[in-house]
Amino acid sequence: MSSLNSGLAAGIVQAAYILVAALFIMGLKRMSSPSTARGGILWAGMGMVIATLVTYLLGDFNLNLALVLIATAVGGGFAWWTGKRVAMTDMPQMIALYNGMGGGAAAAIAAVELYRGPTESPVFGTLAVLGGLIGAVSFSGSGIAFGKLQGLIKKSFRFGGQQFVNMLLLAIAVALGAMIATGMNTSPAVVTAFFVLALVLGVTMTLPIGGADMPVVISLYNALTGLAVAFEGFVLQNAAMIIAGMVVGSAGTLLTQLMAKAMNRSLGNVLFSGFGESSSAASGPVTGSMKSIEAADAGVMMAYAQKVIIVPGYGMAVGQAQHKVWELAQLLQNNGVAVKFAIHPVAGRMPGHMNVLLAEAGVPYDIIADLEEINAEFETSDVALIIGANDVVNPVARNDKSSPIYGMPILNADKAKNVIVIKRGQGQGFSGIENALFFLDNTRMLYGDAQGAVNQLIQGVKSSG
Repeated sequence: MSSLNSGLAAGIVQAAYILVAALFIMGLKRMSSPSTARGGILWAGMGMVIATLVTYLLGDFNLNLALVLIATAVGGGFAWWTGKRVAMTDMPQMIALYNGMGGGAAAAIAAVELYRGPTESPVFGTLAVLGGLIGAVSFSGSGIAFGKLQGLIKKSFRFGGQQFVNMLLLAIAVALGAMIATGMNTSPAVVTAFFVLALVLGVTMTLPIGGADMPVVISLYNALTGLAVAFEGFVLQNAAMIIAGMVVGSAGTLLTQLMAKAMNRSLGNVLFSGFGESSSAASGPVTGSMKSIEAADAGVMMAYAQKVIIVPGYGMAVGQAQHKVWELAQLLQNNGVAVKFAIHPVAGRMPGHMNVLLAEAGVPYDIIADLEEINAEFETSDVALIIGANDVVNPVARNDKSSPIYGMPILNADKAKNVIVIKRGQGQGFSGIENALFFLDNTRMLYGDAQGAVNQLIQGVKSSG
């Protein structure tokens, strides 16, 4: 009878995992559209709740259930508290941090399996080693990405022969992993050395990468975390982990490719070139001078325009100005002005950062357009309003072969009849590259933080009537 009940419980668990996998896949599919993304998150979250409950109720924890429940309560409580408190400007850091936790969890599962000694078969041993290596690299690398985005690490660390050191660390880690996987040497010392090298590799890989490349790096580590979870799912023979890990890994890989393409750079160039470090990425001097404009004059210009295209950047996020920006857009619409928002794939500090901010402010999806959809419209727009964006509107990407961003697809804001740039000062952007757009004859600079400047524009539009 006990055997029958055990078999029935195992069958229920597997059936539930299949349902969970379907919810994960459908949830991810719904996340592909802004109008259904919220529902997609709820679907995927429902799948995770089902998987957790089924595992708790029917899984075999022996004497560890109390520890598992305590860990779940502590982790869940901390995640809820931080999720409610985090500012939208800090969301990239949170994504990097939580992504690293996923990689760390996969590495921890691998460590438990490997410290037990030889695995059931070399196949399981190989999968555990691969999951441990990838998960540990993602864990420590994501931690460095978090530090860079949070401002705790303010420079990129580079030294001669750094790539050789990274390759040497990887080679030694792979050699130790092969010894462990084949059962040649599974001593705790070897397993510990393997994980230490993997963690160090994640640090040394990420430290040289500049902040401007963080969107690609976050996507890459997201893919690595999913891959590590899938490998550990095979080791544990857990269908939910396998499918969820594969879905996350493949989605993260595609996103990484899209981000790299949006910057016209290969993944290898992102990881090994050091671009994005402000001290080395700056291009040559730009001729001309920046010309300022008063908010009242800019407000009048926009109030009497027929079409205005707004290009948000990280400066809007820092100023928490998304609600004021939408208020300005609504005011212009009430005056009969056609308003659209233009989003570059790598605007902000992570993929989709600007879309999330605008959605939070209530901006309708149908007036938000990506690069391919909106670029042809800049030539027919009266005003392009740039709010804290830099590289994604820099025209040197089209015409200066010496620039590090040459060939990168950009928003054609410079083709608008008039360009108004809201900027806190005359400094260079996050990547350290001077923006030629700011020096063009049709460009005017409105200095100040995003929220204050947009509020002044609102007053200027109101006074124009």
